[in-house]
Amino acid sequence: MTALELEAPTEPGGARPGKGLVRRHPTRAAALACLVSFTVFWIVQRLAHVTMLDLMVYRAEGFTVRNGASLYDMVATSAHLPNTYPPFAALLFTPLTLLGVPAMRTLATAGNLLLLVAVVHLSLRLAGRPRRLPGPAATLAVSALLVWCEPVWTTLRYGQINLLLAALVLWDLTRKDSHRLAGIGIGIAAGLKLTPALFAVFLAVAGAVRAGQLLRSGAGARAAWNPWLRQAAVATATFLATALLSALALPRDAHRFWTEIVFAADRVGEVEITANQSLRGALARLLHTHDPGTAWIMVAGPIAALGLALAAGSLLRGQRAWAAVACAATALLVSPISWSHHWVWCVPMVILLGSEALRRRGTAARPWWAATTALGLLFCSFALWWVPHRWHHHEELHQNGAQMLLSDIYPIAGLALLALTGARLWRLGARPWWPGRRPGRDSEPRPADTGSGT
Repeated sequence: MTALELEAPTEPGGARPGKGLVRRHPTRAAALACLVSFTVFWIVQRLAHVTMLDLMVYRAEGFTVRNGASLYDMVATSAHLPNTYPPFAALLFTPLTLLGVPAMRTLATAGNLLLLVAVVHLSLRLAGRPRRLPGPAATLAVSALLVWCEPVWTTLRYGQINLLLAALVLWDLTRKDSHRLAGIGIGIAAGLKLTPALFAVFLAVAGAVRAGQLLRSGAGARAAWNPWLRQAAVATATFLATALLSALALPRDAHRFWTEIVFAADRVGEVEITANQSLRGALARLLHTHDPGTAWIMVAGPIAALGLALAAGSLLRGQRAWAAVACAATALLVSPISWSHHWVWCVPMVILLGSEALRRRGTAARPWWAATTALGLLFCSFALWWVPHRWHHHEELHQNGAQMLLSDIYPIAGLALLALTGARLWRLGARPWWPGRRPGRDSEPRPADTGSGT
């Protein structure tokens, strides 16, 4: 039984047989389910002999910092993987060198499982859930299910930091707008890996539109400096602080990263491989080329603009959860490389659709339950790996139509989510770019409704 099912009202006639214990002690039942699921997950990963290659690269970066060698000349593991993160990340990876490899892997797995629980908790909070079920019960029950999503599995398989980045961003977006330090999480996440910086851009866009509305209504400049602009400014300042810190500690590496490495998108890996679930990867497979070049720019540019507009428009209408997932989908789509494990944002996406289903009754809820189930199954199916794929064999350049659909399921899901966000805004009459809209009641987020409800 999922947490979303537990929240649903019971049918007339009393509780169904076999569920009385769960209803009397939902948190204990959810904790047991989560413990069993996580234990099985851990055992299966060990039986699969997961390598945690990326974690080993992080450790090698830490050793490189300690030894004063060049961060961007080093390669690590038998796969000869290079460092692609900003130098600030390498500074934070230095403590990994103090641990033995077995202990490091154990702590990384345990830490990522705890981070999954945190991401689920923050996603539920963002969506305004739960409303009847105890919070810990909902968090643990949903975590027990979503740990089996392919992006989560692959994140733990490689020892990646994707769940940490998502937790930092969600922590910021679920804080009160008036909090002076709101934005720090986004800034730190961007300092570790550049892609989360798009959340600061989205907040700045929404804040700028809100400021324009306030100025047109006769409010002064002080009132126009709204919480979203302040949050974007804090995120930007925090990001610049991470860059400054790394420049002071590692001046040679920082200079090289910001003048060379940041522009070398192909350094990360082959664009066309199945693991790359960005628009650029999808276009490379569609066009049967290693580099889609101009075609990618022509597609990614409008998608980025549209995604930011939808995210900002959702925030202006008080739809904070929709704004967050729209911005996340946009970032994953337009990034040159979005590995499948980067899509851990499937967790808040599935939770948001489930929350929308719970808000409705009868036939109105059915499409939302269908969408929730479809998205959950898509991310748990591992379908993108059903096509021929081998590193350095370029098999993805020879895919047929059905294989392309399978290897592009995450970009398709991201585009579908943006389309759904746009349809919701249109239905709500939310056109934040039109002049003459009344600020305040029409565009100010309601404190009691910062999730998906309207």
